[in-house]
Amino acid sequence: MPNGRSEKPSALTQAVTRDVLALLEGVPDAGRLEQALRHLAKWRARLIQNTLTAREGCNVLSGPFEGLIYDTQATEGAGVARLIGCYEASLAPVFEQIIAQSYPLVVDVGCAEGYYAIGLARQMPDTRVMACDSNPGARAACAALARRNGVDGRVTVHGTLDHADLAVCADQRTLILCDIEGAEAVLLDPARAPALTHADILVEVHDCFTPGLSDEMTQRFARTHSVQRIGRSADTAALPDWMEQLSDLDRLLCLWEWRIGPTPWLWMQSRNPR
Repeated sequence: MPNGRSEKPSALTQAVTRDVLALLEGVPDAGRLEQALRHLAKWRARLIQNTLTAREGCNVLSGPFEGLIYDTQATEGAGVARLIGCYEASLAPVFEQIIAQSYPLVVDVGCAEGYYAIGLARQMPDTRVMACDSNPGARAACAALARRNGVDGRVTVHGTLDHADLAVCADQRTLILCDIEGAEAVLLDPARAPALTHADILVEVHDCFTPGLSDEMTQRFARTHSVQRIGRSADTAALPDWMEQLSDLDRLLCLWEWRIGPTPWLWMQSRNPR
């Protein structure tokens, strides 16, 4: 069980201690305390992930992507929930629907290290996946994860996507999966990328950065798509039995997804698919 204590502090513990002390320097401030809390929570989550992989290995334990080899660090968000299989648990029914439809093409915009891109490629053996990210490190991690899962022949990794690139949606039935930290407001615009009207779109909308953006996006696609809004949820049932021995705080950290505010998903299904 991760207890964070040893006779000699690890390099990680020493580094985190220095970071937290630096954050707390100066006049007492609620903002500094919040930053320190998040930093400590991420440190604790890292210890829990180390324990999880030591006990269970590096395959996703449950959920739509059960069996996925995930021997990497998340480039965005929490790794523990991904490994358990309860990451963004409210999306599980949507992913089951997506997998059943076996789209010829998936375009994952903001693929990060490839959890969804590679997970979907494994579950849909006839599907091609375009995994796109502006971060070179994320692209390298995604390509490596594709190789380790044996799907690199069907997953191509790309950089930043633009409106012209979305023309691929006009040629075949396509799923767009989009998580780009607020830039969805610009990219997912059918006036500038008309082929989007034919694609099914699952997009995380960052109301935490632009309040009301999910309402705006809903209206933008209301004429061409049926739109379902999906909020946050947590799946404690997915926790391995041995985690009953953990503290309540550690169990919460297993489910924590590091969000700073509301990021609802919109599941938008085209009324005129290819």
